[in-house]
Amino acid sequence: MSNRIHPSDAGRARRSAPADRRPAVYTVWKRSSMGFQGTDGFCVYDDAGRLAFRVDNYSRRRKLCAGELLLMDGQGTPLLSLRPQLLSLHDRWNCYTATEDEVLDKKKPSPTSQQQVFTMSRCSALKSSDEAEVHMSAAGRAAASSSSSGLSCKHPQAAAPAAYRIEGSFSRRSCKIRRGSDGKEAARVTRKSAGVASRPVATLGDDVFSLVVRPGVDVATIMAIVVVMDRICHKPYTTMVCSSQ
Repeated sequence: MSNRIHPSDAGRARRSAPADRRPAVYTVWKRSSMGFQGTDGFCVYDDAGRLAFRVDNYSRRRKLCAGELLLMDGQGTPLLSLRPQLLSLHDRWNCYTATEDEVLDKKKPSPTSQQQVFTMSRCSALKSSDEAEVHMSAAGRAAASSSSSGLSCKHPQAAAPAAYRIEGSFSRRSCKIRRGSDGKEAARVTRKSAGVASRPVATLGDDVFSLVVRPGVDVATIMAIVVVMDRICHKPYTTMVCSSQ
């Protein structure tokens, strides 16, 4: 049974940033309490310090053995199921709506019984590039526009233009998620600094970073994209060292 991190003040996830408010700012922590066993996960906190999303511990094995990742809200309600497509040169992943059975029964539902939300893959087969595209399914287009734009690159299994494009370097925690319809920024990933904004003390490592989501954008979809980007831009996992001192 996998361990989970449960802050005392866990709040339900805000599925989308309110259209009439400032951008939503989240702190993403890419660690888990079982890190010393070679696994990791995600804990995502809102600007009030409440747990908004989480991905429980999962193995950092290669894609062929990685299996499904389950994005949940802060209270453990499943939101989206993320699965790698085997034998894909562009590191394609498929996102489906999740069900309670995936948490309670630990069973993997058939993709035909779930609603596909989007597919996501690298723009290039070259592993040196972090750029990727997200193509919404018919069910997912209600949350993101898919009108044509000059931002689209080739996608072997999707005729519709990209709904989102990831630009920059996710590996360096400096990238933007742009809408495919007009190229406007939907979200961005940046390094996080300790201290106050006016006087930062130090820049934190890659395991803690900031996610800023623009108003009106579905936050769960953006968080799913971030989780997939972490798998596409795979880095050797450094396990925690336990000490009795």
